[in-house]
Amino acid sequence: MRIALLTGVLATALAVSGAAHADSSVLTYHGAIDRSGRYVVPDLTYERARGLHLDASFHATFRGGVYAQPLLWREPRSDKATLIVATDQDEVYAIDAASGAQIWRRTLGEPVPRSALPCGNLPTLGVTGTPVIDPARAAVYLDAMVMRAGEPRHEIYALALADGSIEPGWPVDVATVLKGAFTPAVQNQRGALALFAGRVFVPYSGHYGDCGDYHGVVVGVSESDPGKVESFSTRARGGGIWGQGGVTGDGGSLFVATGNTFDATAWSDGEAVLRFGPSLARPVDAHDYFAPSKWNWLDRADQDLGGSAPIPLDVPSAKGVHKLIFAIDKTGEAYLLDRDRLGGIGHPLTSAHVMANVAIVSPAVWSAGDSVFVALQGYGANCPPDKSGKGLVALKIRVDPTPTIDTAWCAAVSGNRGAPIVTTTDGSANPIIFILSPEGENRLYAFRGDTGELLASPPDHLRGVHRFQTIIASGNRLYVASGGQVYAFTF
Repeated sequence: MRIALLTGVLATALAVSGAAHADSSVLTYHGAIDRSGRYVVPDLTYERARGLHLDASFHATFRGGVYAQPLLWREPRSDKATLIVATDQDEVYAIDAASGAQIWRRTLGEPVPRSALPCGNLPTLGVTGTPVIDPARAAVYLDAMVMRAGEPRHEIYALALADGSIEPGWPVDVATVLKGAFTPAVQNQRGALALFAGRVFVPYSGHYGDCGDYHGVVVGVSESDPGKVESFSTRARGGGIWGQGGVTGDGGSLFVATGNTFDATAWSDGEAVLRFGPSLARPVDAHDYFAPSKWNWLDRADQDLGGSAPIPLDVPSAKGVHKLIFAIDKTGEAYLLDRDRLGGIGHPLTSAHVMANVAIVSPAVWSAGDSVFVALQGYGANCPPDKSGKGLVALKIRVDPTPTIDTAWCAAVSGNRGAPIVTTTDGSANPIIFILSPEGENRLYAFRGDTGELLASPPDHLRGVHRFQTIIASGNRLYVASGGQVYAFTF
């Protein structure tokens, strides 16, 4: 299929994305549907970043563990800002972003214990994927895994931001609407949700251990009529969509990356970047899907492409802006794809081996001159020996004279799989990379985006920072949710 550019959809998507930067709201994972992790903080210069410290005036607590990124909603024509935190205990909290005081709490159900699942590695499952906010409807959408009548279920909710009440027609029970084509106990929901063309899109994968007849699934639910549901499922077993960025988009199309499939003798939607329109019709044209030529080896070696969401990039050149997709598999092989012609099996624009460890990343992206930079957590394959490439790697992507992926700089960060963000003062100046060091020092680091110089690493050790956790930036604060509390850093 070929996805036509939908002018109205594009305008709406760009308006929402732009609003997230203009009013300092954080409505979706990494700030926008492109998952760039790019935030504008006008006062946060390199020098001011050196004074980064915990804000002792802010106190916010919650119950349970957090794997999803917090969101922040600024009410129209108001100075009031609300943090939304969703936990593995199936609880959603609204927290005053100024003081940390709880505004409301909504319990969605009983979380699913590990003992109720055939495999997995978390003690309980509740809300894991990052929710998404529609400011026009003043509602937040999320998937919760809950126990109903002694069985695990996946339910998609719409909650009113004003008081946490469940909107009419919700929740949507996924197994019920998919009429037996979805087995809740073997499907997990780890990737971020997205809003596009009046629908909320939810990606699904399997559990740690790849048990059961799970598939890579995307469900699209109409916001105005939750009884209207579209869906996609990989043809082969497996092919989970589990990268933290989940469903990404560029304003005209949606993109997902799938993981390893099982017993597929012919390519069957696994190890792929897939493009969708709002109907989620299966991509059948080589313009609308890409898989590496070694897809079958990636399947067998469990080195899937689906650990990292595909990231849309707009790279400038003398001939105009080149619309690309950045993708990376677990082996550390990065791919650049033409966003309008993904290329089918084995035809990227270029590829390069950039990571020396297992690459499961959620990058931060910013532009400078004729290049786009992509910061990734991990061990760089092309870093100087004195840095060892352990922790943070910045890649430089250009298209003149041909598409290339080079290593710009490397920095040392301890910990395991934090997801960086980037702030600038005006969209390009003073790029600063912030990254957590989860399951290690549990600290926050700040680096110059142009050189990789360490600007700050406050001595505070945060409690219970899980891998893949990220930061949000709004106003003069950075927020981190972990260990039963929300931390606020200021400068």
